[in-house]
Amino acid sequence: MDAFSVSLVRGLCEPKMKKRRLCLIVGIFAFFQFFMPMVGWVCVHTLASQFAAFQKFIPYIALALLLFIGGNMLLEGIKAPKEEALCPLKPVSFGALILQGIATSIDALSVGFTIADYTLLSALVCCLIIAAVTFIICAAGVLLGRRFGTRLAGKAGILGGVILIGIGLEIFITGVFF
Repeated sequence: MDAFSVSLVRGLCEPKMKKRRLCLIVGIFAFFQFFMPMVGWVCVHTLASQFAAFQKFIPYIALALLLFIGGNMLLEGIKAPKEEALCPLKPVSFGALILQGIATSIDALSVGFTIADYTLLSALVCCLIIAAVTFIICAAGVLLGRRFGTRLAGKAGILGGVILIGIGLEIFITGVFF
């Protein structure tokens, strides 16, 4: 759902997005939703004792990344002149997309811990299913964002920043307190 929310924001910010860009964005999110659980699975099988200490920092890392990205969007939305759309008109950079992909999937590392008993093939299949579902859900998010982006263009940057900050807080609260 984190990746869906960010995809929705990307669609809001880029209502004229081309299909190739849509595939790039949802592909990045799907890749990281595949990759992170696999990293968790590999860590359990190779570095379990060293990685266990790192796991408690995952909510803090996700919070920091999403606060940074969402805060920048929020500030850009607030600073933008009234006649401009409050969402950046130029598409977000590839590096920023990668950062968003990491930020929205870092909590998926823990999925790798839960599938630790799976064989390599079973873990790959599980992660491929996660990636496929993420791809579909994120594509729906971008399309919904594009559809409503023209109606909400004046507030999309602010809305997007608030959504990303909210996602970061949700990951942090559930990761630290539950």
